[in-house]
Amino acid sequence: MSAEVIEERSPADAPPPVRPRRTRVRELPEVRWAALATAAFLPALALDLTGAPAWLWAPLYAICYAAGGWEPGLAGLRALRERTLDVDLLMVVAALGAAAIGQFLDGALLIVIFAVSGALEAFATRRTADSVRGLLDLAPDTATRLTPGGGEERVDVSALRVGDTVFVRPGERLPADGTVREGTSDVQQAGITGEPLPVDKGPGDEVFAGTLNGTGALRVTVDRDASETVIARIVSMVEEASEHKAPGQLFIERIEQRYAIGMVAATLALFAIPLALGAELTETLLRAMTFMIVASPCAVVLATMPPLLSAIATCGRNGVLVKSAAAMERLGGITRVALDKTGTLTEASARVREIRVLPGSGLTEHEALALAAAAERPSEHPLARAVVAAAEERGLRLEPAADFGSAPGRGVRAVVAGRTVQVGSPMALLDGAMPPLERPGDPTPPTGGGDPVRTDVANESSRRATADDTAPAATADDPIRTATTDGPAHTAVDQDDPVRVAVAEVEDGGATAVAVLVDGRPAAVLAIAAPLRAGAAEAVAALDQLTGTPPVLLTGDNKRAAARLGEEVGITDIRAGLLPQDKVATVRGWEDTGERVLMVGDGVNDAPALAAAHTGVAMGRAGSALTLETADAVVVRDELAAVPSLVALSRRARRLVAQNLVIACVCIGALVVWDLFGHLPLPLGVAGHEGSTVLVGLNGLRLLRTSAWPGAARTGRRAAGSETMSGGSSHP
Repeated sequence: MSAEVIEERSPADAPPPVRPRRTRVRELPEVRWAALATAAFLPALALDLTGAPAWLWAPLYAICYAAGGWEPGLAGLRALRERTLDVDLLMVVAALGAAAIGQFLDGALLIVIFAVSGALEAFATRRTADSVRGLLDLAPDTATRLTPGGGEERVDVSALRVGDTVFVRPGERLPADGTVREGTSDVQQAGITGEPLPVDKGPGDEVFAGTLNGTGALRVTVDRDASETVIARIVSMVEEASEHKAPGQLFIERIEQRYAIGMVAATLALFAIPLALGAELTETLLRAMTFMIVASPCAVVLATMPPLLSAIATCGRNGVLVKSAAAMERLGGITRVALDKTGTLTEASARVREIRVLPGSGLTEHEALALAAAAERPSEHPLARAVVAAAEERGLRLEPAADFGSAPGRGVRAVVAGRTVQVGSPMALLDGAMPPLERPGDPTPPTGGGDPVRTDVANESSRRATADDTAPAATADDPIRTATTDGPAHTAVDQDDPVRVAVAEVEDGGATAVAVLVDGRPAAVLAIAAPLRAGAAEAVAALDQLTGTPPVLLTGDNKRAAARLGEEVGITDIRAGLLPQDKVATVRGWEDTGERVLMVGDGVNDAPALAAAHTGVAMGRAGSALTLETADAVVVRDELAAVPSLVALSRRARRLVAQNLVIACVCIGALVVWDLFGHLPLPLGVAGHEGSTVLVGLNGLRLLRTSAWPGAARTGRRAAGSETMSGGSSHP
């Protein structure tokens, strides 16, 4: 069904500026009820203290009790019907108890402070959600779609479909994620990727919904539906994160019920025992109610989630998606970091740097590349995309591939123009070690010994562990460790074998070698390399200092290429030639010794290791769907510097949780002791209890400040700086 045309407009028209939505205080029902309770309490308090007759202040107190107490009271009764004791209900009962013995002022004060505290908590929670939901306001509601006849139509963004072409004028926000088809411009995408300066965009470049177009006009092909844009993913994942509670919060909630029941029992004992011994009723009841109020664990319950959710929201605003509060809490406890190579330490967009046609193949460079690209075209692997992109850049015609199949971690095979073409690992292809290939839809074989960790990843997309695997798999005695201090390892090469000479020369140059066989005979060797990510060395140094353990490189690439990269970024512990199951075994080995491992990767082949690690972080821009699903956090902007910032922010959130627990426990303990061994007035007990709850909540929201992320980034940079000044890793 065709989309409804909303309006026709001239090119000179422009949409109004986008203003992010922000919850107003008066929009929240909790705030309105708290305001009504306070408005009734203040004149009642003045009348009561001045000795006015009861018929003047009593109705006002009644309004105060009803406005501030009906909602928590009703929620508490519903919880009680489900056999759950709600602390809020105890507060209402205490207020009614005070009124029952004539202490109307004390009960009303409890209701007002309790209502105001609840309103502040509701407002803080809504503002946390607003900080993330506001990202949706970056995307415009409508878009200019180009019709097949060359005209323009104004349609709702939700009506855009993959493959549509939209026209974006200067100063407009992009309506969808897509690829620039025509035009050049500078695009401000700080709200999505965190990049402070506009980024030049031209044909073939990726753009995101909600980013602001600069001075040029762009024609953009839509790549994702509105529900799957980067903005939508950020909002969805952060909202899901708020529903998953941290282990500390779950522990508190498990003991909360037992604590509440014990507190009620202690309150009854504190009332019944003195009364049985002849104590005065009013004073005994007030002391018991004061105890019940000050001993309530409201501040303890509120201690954990606000700091973690604030940190998650701050990460979301800066292009890092953390999927749960539990993941945010775990990130701060890591003791070791393992990094993938291609797409993580290097850019995901690898390029074919050289084509070496082998003697006797009878092919030209263009012919060899065209055959390899045709065979690789059904693949989604980054190296396959590099081969196909190289052929397209040269304008080569690619024949359709038939009988396509793959072997995980090794290569592909297809029939192109009647010729059998194999592309993949030199070791697997040249040594005849390539096992039977998988066809799309075939059952996936196990990925190795032990339990099958995500065996579904061993499909075509995971056929190579990021690159070739010219080193043997890891064993218990030889964990594939190449010390860069001794220089890159060189393997003896038969100089009479031109294939292996070509492979060795490519790998010595720091590139990944990909072999091409045509009809079973070596035809060419492709040299594929990806540039190092900006700030990779600084990120590695920062992670070293934050964890106290040098990061490790886990890669399926050859030893020489991995060692050369390790020298550039400062990694000395290199595990090369790893298949997906080898990465899992390495990570599990660390976990079994008590290490808490952070795995950072991007490819499908990294998904099993991400699942096996204590915490997994995926590079999101070019990461596979399975990797993004498996990881605990996703770096949308593919900036390695965000990883140490994320770890530093998590540790700060954990410190705030600890601070909150100390504040809550000290306040509760002090007030309880005062009530039991002294005389704690009920209003003062209420103020102390609710004040500590508000203080804990506000302290947890400090990470919502705009300075929280730059502060975490500075922590990472200081760590990297101290690492650099110490002359490298300080760990043997």
